Amino acid sequence: MLRQLLLLWLLSVGSYVNHVHWLGSYDKALELALKAHKPLLVLVVKKDSKASKTILHKHFMNHPYIDSINKQMIAVIVTYEGQLSYPSEMYYTTVFPTLFLVDTKTETFISEPLYEEEIDSNSLSEMVKNRRVLYPYNTF
Repeated sequence: MLRQLLLLWLLSVGSYVNHVHWLGSYDKALELALKAHKPLLVLVVKKDSKASKTILHKHFMNHPYIDSINKQMIAVIVTYEGQLSYPSEMYYTTVFPTLFLVDTKTETFISEPLYEEEIDSNSLSEMVKNRRVLYPYNTF
């Protein structure tokens, strides 16, 4: 269901839009992140959440940091209601959306989670910038 909604949303915004390349399967995203030696960017949303939709449209499209996110990280979007599709105990939250940046080798958080209004252009730019500092030997 989520994949269908994401696909429909991506098709509706057109091919000229620069956006984060979200995966809809946590397991697939984790597998790709491990193979690529990249961290996992996990966005947990609640179904039909206006805040989640607003943040996706406002901060994950048409920004200079989008290309860096796509190069440096494997991004996955999961719904709170789909708890069986991701380790809910690891990404437990009661605020939606919540954004986690995870080291896939150790399955630990690289930075503090960002909650709702904290997910903005400035915090995402900083996340990308700090990612380069944390892993200076990787090429992105």
